[in-house]
Amino acid sequence: METLKLAQKTINICQDSSELAVSVAEQFIAIGKEAIERSGRFMVALSGGSTPKLLYSVLAAPEYSSRIVWSKTHLFWGDERCVSHDSPESNYKMVSESLLSCLSIPGSNVHPISGQDKDPLQAARNYAQTLLETFSADNGVPRFDLILLGLGTDGHTASLFPETEVLSEDKELVAASYVAKLGAYRITLTPRTINAAANIIFMVAGKEKMAIIPQVLQTSAEAYPAQLIQPGNGQIEWYIDQAAAQQLNLRLLCFEQLDKLFKAIKQFPV
Repeated sequence: METLKLAQKTINICQDSSELAVSVAEQFIAIGKEAIERSGRFMVALSGGSTPKLLYSVLAAPEYSSRIVWSKTHLFWGDERCVSHDSPESNYKMVSESLLSCLSIPGSNVHPISGQDKDPLQAARNYAQTLLETFSADNGVPRFDLILLGLGTDGHTASLFPETEVLSEDKELVAASYVAKLGAYRITLTPRTINAAANIIFMVAGKEKMAIIPQVLQTSAEAYPAQLIQPGNGQIEWYIDQAAAQQLNLRLLCFEQLDKLFKAIKQFPV
């Protein structure tokens, strides 16, 4: 695995999706252990998608699941489709089948989004209330120990899609976002909530993602929703397989960061 550290970001290039899943599983375990030692619980928001599914299958294996204190781990979801929990399109169903079915985790520690509610706006409000009550946030912004994210070919992450109103949402914790190109609502954590996390991990695999990766990581303009994820007091780590990283120039990316640093230094008087 090749690793490049840039400011708050760490970019890990893995040989394939299997190495990616195992590497993220190790980080999941390490972050969880530190969180439980610090605060007595591990608060994590899960992602949907095929790459996270492989991660959950790894975490479900005894050699990994035995290293996690599930009784002190609380699982949330970063986004959800407006479908029932038994729908093939449900992120909850995917996680339930690939991970939860293999664990002994208290039901009270599992906090799915009720996407099947008839009113998406009310479902978003209900989930925001769940966050406030579970985190005891006192109407503040919950601070997740870890949020897992993916990346779409259009630069979306969670259910933060291009040209949707949720991208400018700066008050709500959870939003019901209507995605015109899908003709449907999605319920999602807002950038405000995601950026409050202590740790954010992006998982990206597959050659269909190779065009969007350099656009998101090597352009400074916030042209894509994933670029809005910039925690003020947290760390971002990217895990990308070789297929998705084919067009990512790590050397150029490093030079770009050094150039920004030199320009910043020049602003200070000698």
